[in-house]
Amino acid sequence: MRIFLVTLLTALSFHLSAEQIYTKTTKLMGSRFDITVVAESAEDGDAFIQSAIEEITRIEQLISSWDPHSLTSEVNANAGITPVEVDQELFDLISRSKQISQLTDGAFDISYASMDRIWKFDGSMSMLPSEDRIAASVAKVGFQNIQMDVEAGTVFLPLKGMKIGFGGIGKGYAADMAKQLLRDQGATAGIINASGDMNTWGTQPDGTPWTVAITNPMNKNESFATLPIQDQAVVTSGNYEKYVEIEGQHYAHIIDPRTGMPSQGIVSVTVFGPSAELADALATATFVMGIEVGIDRIEQLKGMECIIVDDQGKLHVSSGININN
Repeated sequence: MRIFLVTLLTALSFHLSAEQIYTKTTKLMGSRFDITVVAESAEDGDAFIQSAIEEITRIEQLISSWDPHSLTSEVNANAGITPVEVDQELFDLISRSKQISQLTDGAFDISYASMDRIWKFDGSMSMLPSEDRIAASVAKVGFQNIQMDVEAGTVFLPLKGMKIGFGGIGKGYAADMAKQLLRDQGATAGIINASGDMNTWGTQPDGTPWTVAITNPMNKNESFATLPIQDQAVVTSGNYEKYVEIEGQHYAHIIDPRTGMPSQGIVSVTVFGPSAELADALATATFVMGIEVGIDRIEQLKGMECIIVDDQGKLHVSSGININN
């Protein structure tokens, strides 16, 4: 589950401004989306929200690995057979995903979709998979194997059964694109919240920043921080609701795509930055990289910050975060 951000909105109308806040909740990309805009009328607000829905739907049709008619599915279906020509948008998204994989030493990898699902987090597991099964589960995973031809505009997965999927980056990308579209259309402020992958712009009608509360993963009825955000993305990823305990050891559902083993030691990661796409990928990758390496990689990127909660409830933050203030 990826919703840990609670948007705190002020009153819906103000005497000093004709602008109001309009919000709609809907299901897109298999997840809950909360689309909030500031507009001068309900008609304008509805139009902006509908534009965002159409844009997110367009992106889903492009990157969905469940839709057999999508370009992504065509790439997967032709693994080990032939390169597939894709449009520039998808080509660029795959290229950026590979760059993030290099940055994270493969902790983030869109070819994770090739992984055999041998871990069950529904209470049915009573013993660990064998080492051979774990090794075999990731045999076809490896971002470095994704072949891209810039001149031809093609993508090729050389191993039969290899697949790509955008579960760790797609909703963040959709939030970024919907935000940019609405800004281009004249929406002065708003929030695209894709199940915890959030991007904001502008301010509330009274001029105050949007505010998010970071939920305490050890007690979901409490928050440990309330932070103002403006023209910024915030993504929170959690790892404490889906897990299995075997012989007293806790194994959570985010799997290291390099080893096939579940991540350990972290229960929640919140990443701040200019791009929800990048924040989305880094939030998941940090679980795999661990606290020290995760913070180090995030601090190498301009404008990126993070808050990590370990499995003992202790906070770890990057240098630009002052949790006391």
